[in-house]
Amino acid sequence: MKKTIICLLTLLSSSVTFAQQRIESITVKGNTGENQEIQLPEGMLSETDSLYLDWVSKHYITPTGNCTMGKANPYVSDSVYITRLQRIPAIIEMPYNDIVRKFIDMYAVRLRNKVSFMLSANNFYMPIIEEALDLYNLPLELRYLPVIESALNPMATSRQGAVGLWQFMLRTGKAYGLEVNSLIDERRDPLKSTRAAARYLKDLYEIYHDWNLVLAAYNCGPGTINKAIRRAGGATDFWSIYNFLPKETRGYVPAFIAANYIMTYYCEHDISPMAMQMPEGSDTVHIYKTLNLNQIAEVCDINIDQLRALNPKYRKDIIPETGSAHALHLPNDKMSCFLANEDSIFNYKPQIYNKRRSTVTVTTPKSAVRYHKIRRGETLGGIAAKYHVSVKQLRQWNGIKGNNIRIGRTIRVQ
Repeated sequence: MKKTIICLLTLLSSSVTFAQQRIESITVKGNTGENQEIQLPEGMLSETDSLYLDWVSKHYITPTGNCTMGKANPYVSDSVYITRLQRIPAIIEMPYNDIVRKFIDMYAVRLRNKVSFMLSANNFYMPIIEEALDLYNLPLELRYLPVIESALNPMATSRQGAVGLWQFMLRTGKAYGLEVNSLIDERRDPLKSTRAAARYLKDLYEIYHDWNLVLAAYNCGPGTINKAIRRAGGATDFWSIYNFLPKETRGYVPAFIAANYIMTYYCEHDISPMAMQMPEGSDTVHIYKTLNLNQIAEVCDINIDQLRALNPKYRKDIIPETGSAHALHLPNDKMSCFLANEDSIFNYKPQIYNKRRSTVTVTTPKSAVRYHKIRRGETLGGIAAKYHVSVKQLRQWNGIKGNNIRIGRTIRVQ
C-alpha cells in the first residue's frame, strides 16, 4: 500500500501548491548569521485584501466582533510566545524561534485586517473542515492550513492555477476525485475539496510519519522533500532539512505555526473578528436538470452573490444536466420557496438563462442558389447528373416541359 501511495504522490510531484507563484518574501538570519530570504505562502499575499474590501462593500461583513479591535499590536515577549504555543492542544509540534516570530508578527501587524476577516470566515467553514479531519482521524490543528493556503477564500486562484480553500492544482484535484470542467470546479467546493485534502494529507503521513514533513510535502511535493532528506544525510526532521528546502517551503511550517497561534490568541493582539452576514443555516437539494443560479435568485428573491457564495463550484452560475445529481445549497429560509416554485424556477426566462440548443436546423441561404448556362450538346439529364439533382427538380425550378432546352439559356440547378 505504501509503495502505491509513493508512486501516486511522485506522479503528483507538482503537489497542491508547488507551482504557485510567490511574489513576496521576508528576510531572516540563518544559523551562521547570514540573511536568508523566505517567500510567503499564497494566503499571506496582499492580493487577498481585495477580497476583504469586496465583502465589506457588499455588506457581507461588518467590522464588529467579540474583542476590542486596536490599531497597534501589543508587545509580546519570546517567553510568552513559547508558553502560548505550548498551551495549544495539538499533536503537531509547534516550536518557537525567530522565524516563527517573524510570521506571527506579520499576521499581528501587517495583516491585522485580513486576520479579522479570516476569523469571520473561519466560523463559516470550520465545521466543514473539522468534520472532515475528524472523519479521517487527522489532527484538528490542520484546520488552519487553509489560512496560509487561501486565506479561507474558496474562490482563491494562484497565478499558476491552484484553486480553492486548499489550493489544489488541476491534476492533483482530479487524482483525488474532484470534478473539474468548464462549468464545475469542485476544488472550490468547501466540502468536497476538504475531504480530498484530508485524504491527500493522510497519504502523505503514510510516507513520512511526521506532520511537519507532511506540511512541507503538501507545499512543495514529496519528490522535493525526499531530495532534501538525501542532501541532509537522511535527516527526517523539518528543521534539520530546512536549509535544503525551496524558499517557499522554508516559510511554510513557520507560517502554519503562526496561523495556529494568531487564530487562537487573536484577542491578546487586539484583533476583533468581523461578523459575517451569511445565512445562519443552509440546506441542500439535488438538481438533475440544467438550472441557472439567477433563475433561483430572481424567483425566490435571493441575493445572487450570497447564492454564489453558497455554491462556489459553479463557475458560470450554471448547474448542468449531466445524468447525475448536483448539489444546490440554499439558505434555510429560502428552501420552501424553491420547493413550492420548482417548475416555475426551471421555466423562468428560458430565452435568457437557457439558450443552449439541443438540435438545430440548417437553412440554405439564397446565396446558395446556383445557375448553369446551357452549352451545345448538353442534355437535361446530363446537367442533372453534373449537379447531383434530378431531372424532375430541374423542370420544377425552371418551368421546363419535356426535355427541350435552348443553347445559351441560364437555368437554376440548385
